[in-house]
Amino acid sequence: MSAAIIDEAESRPVDTIFLVLAAVFLSSLVVCNLIANKFLTVDLGFKVFTLSAGALPYPITFLATDLLSELYGRRRANRVVMAGFVASLFALLALWLGGEFQAIEGSPVSQETYQSAFGNTWRVISASMTAYLVAQFLDVRLFHFWRDLTKGKHLWLRNNASTVVSQLLDSVLVVLVLFWGAKPGDEMLSIILDLWLFKALVAFADTPLFYFFTWLLKRVPMRPL
Repeated sequence: MSAAIIDEAESRPVDTIFLVLAAVFLSSLVVCNLIANKFLTVDLGFKVFTLSAGALPYPITFLATDLLSELYGRRRANRVVMAGFVASLFALLALWLGGEFQAIEGSPVSQETYQSAFGNTWRVISASMTAYLVAQFLDVRLFHFWRDLTKGKHLWLRNNASTVVSQLLDSVLVVLVLFWGAKPGDEMLSIILDLWLFKALVAFADTPLFYFFTWLLKRVPMRPL
């Protein structure tokens, strides 16, 4: 990567845009873990995907880290990734704590409902965090690898090449950790392929958004916090 590219991103001050992108990333990540226990089908016409509900907002996290990498550099993007790990651990602690106290009579959410929804959240978050840390750091690294290789050109290449590869790894890891020993290999493979193909299609579809937000945010006056 040329010094000019490094300086442009790394020297950009932390501002409101950075906080908004980090907030979108963190909220999407935590919500993914909370709704991941529900499985559903998404019919796109040419294919019906069987997915965890957490797969719906999860691609937003990769768009956010790509924008953070483009605008603020690898170091700050990696720090947001680590912050996401801490936020997910805190969410896990809060859910566990909520389950330790019995629901009162007449509670809108009974103890049984709470346990049914969040009883195995520790396993879901463990699977998610294993995949998350590896995939997100790989995404940031690959993004900058392609940015360096193309000398800062071809936004679409580094956006899609980094996301598609990291999403494949993410899908493999999360399914293996979550379902190893609970589902047969062919069923796990089917879930992995559905998850990866769906997230890859979303990655390609959000390319115009990546171009638009990169163009727009680079032109917003910087107001350091």
